[in-house]
Amino acid sequence: MFSAEHLLEVAAAPADIDENGHVSNLVYLRWVLEAAVSHSEAVGWDHARYVAAGAVFVVRRHEIDYLASAMAGDRLQIVTHIESWSAATSVRRTRVVRDGRDLARCVTTWAFVGLNGRPRRIAAEIVEAFRA
Repeated sequence: MFSAEHLLEVAAAPADIDENGHVSNLVYLRWVLEAAVSHSEAVGWDHARYVAAGAVFVVRRHEIDYLASAMAGDRLQIVTHIESWSAATSVRRTRVVRDGRDLARCVTTWAFVGLNGRPRRIAAEIVEAFRA
């Protein structure tokens, strides 16, 4: 694990429920993204700072395993950490947890791109901000 775990707490709202009566797969994905943003902000890198640096992270790939359903009113923890870095990407692992049990696990590959959309090398100061 490259970074310390970051925790985001959420509650499943009625609007998060799909036609099958449980939290929609899209909501799980939203939580994964919200946890990544929250983690980055917590280490001092909000969107404005990335833009000022001339590059931002964008999702290149998501892989999600749905293990159990969340229901309206459930209080959940979204637990995330950065597993690894390369020159222009990072791999982040995220778990959606209820009462100590994983409901979903996600691996996301993030690409660092300039504001023109071209890949950029991730600055050492960004990597250091996340170091555990």
